[in-house]
Amino acid sequence: MARQGTIVFFQLETTGFDTSCHIVQLAASCKNTFNHENTFTRYILPHIPIRREATKVNSFTFRYGQLFLHGEPVSTMTLYYSLTTFIDYLGSFPGPVLLAAHSSRRFHGRVLMRVLKKCSLFEQFKEVVSGFVDTLPLSKKLYPQLKPCNRQHLVQRFPFQGKYNAHNAVEKAEQLEELFNYWDPDNDDIEDVTDWI
Repeated sequence: MARQGTIVFFQLETTGFDTSCHIVQLAASCKNTFNHENTFTRYILPHIPIRREATKVNSFTFRYGQLFLHGEPVSTMTLYYSLTTFIDYLGSFPGPVLLAAHSSRRFHGRVLMRVLKKCSLFEQFKEVVSGFVDTLPLSKKLYPQLKPCNRQHLVQRFPFQGKYNAHNAVEKAEQLEELFNYWDPDNDDIEDVTDWI
C-alpha cells in the first residue's frame, strides 16, 4: 500500500500496560508487492516479570529465564538485535514508511520510541520511518456508531474477518491490516491520525 508512503502495521506484546513495560514480542505485517517478506516477528526476553493481567491478554509467561507463549518455549533475541532487524525490515519497503497500530499514540508508539532511544537507535529508525498512524481514532472517525472501538470488537463487527482469533502479535497486526484495507481511508483521514516524527 503506498498512499502517503508504505503503511506497515505493527503490534507489541509486553510485560504490562504502562509505557515503562518491556516488550516480549515485536511483530509487523505489510502485504504489498514490493517486499517478499510480508511479516516480521521477534521474541524478546524481558528483564522484569510479566504481570498476570498481561498474561491473560497475551498468553506470555516468563520463568526460569525462559519466555513461554501458550505454555510453549519460544526462541528469544536481545532487544537491540530485534530493533535493528526491525529497522532493516522497515527499510526494505518504499519510503516513507508509516507505522500503524491500534492505540499507537497512547501505547504502542510510545513504548517503541522509548526503547529505540534507550538503545540509541532512534536516529537510524527515523531515517526509515516518518510517523505513526493511530487506527483507534481512525476507526472512531470512520465508524462513530461502533462502540467500543477496540480491535477485538472491530474484527468481530466486520463479517469478512470472521471471529477474533489472534494467538500472537503477528496475527493481530495482520488483522489490523485487513481492517484498514477494508475501511480504505483517504489521505486526509490518514493525515488526521498520523503523528509525524
